[in-house]
Amino acid sequence: MYTYIHKVQYYETDKMQLTHHSNYVRFMEEARIGFLEKCGYGYADFEEKGVISPVVSVSCKFKKSTTFPDDISIRVYVKSVTPVRFLLAYEMYTEGEIVCTASSEHCFIRKEGGIINIKKEYPGFFDILNDEMKKYNEK
Repeated sequence: MYTYIHKVQYYETDKMQLTHHSNYVRFMEEARIGFLEKCGYGYADFEEKGVISPVVSVSCKFKKSTTFPDDISIRVYVKSVTPVRFLLAYEMYTEGEIVCTASSEHCFIRKEGGIINIKKEYPGFFDILNDEMKKYNEK
């Protein structure tokens, strides 16, 4: 598990002074990039190698509103991994209360096109994701 902290900015709120729902996907991306860096496989490093990681699907369930200037703790878990895809789960908290649960699914492809088998081409990274998935399934 990896935890990322995002402080809600005033511009991320709507007329009701609540964090606009579209921002949670951005928060997930911030947390995912931090998680990949923690794993030693930062997104910028992959891009330099000609590898990109598009979002295949995303979902969010909102439990409680947040507003400026709340700190949102975002826990990132690897829910599943295959040689060509991985699914991340997110739990977002403010002051110990859950505000959102979410997930995002990703694959790795070459910038020129073509899916990458991460188990074959980046076995160390695949092993890290697989180990993180095992931890998630034990929780």
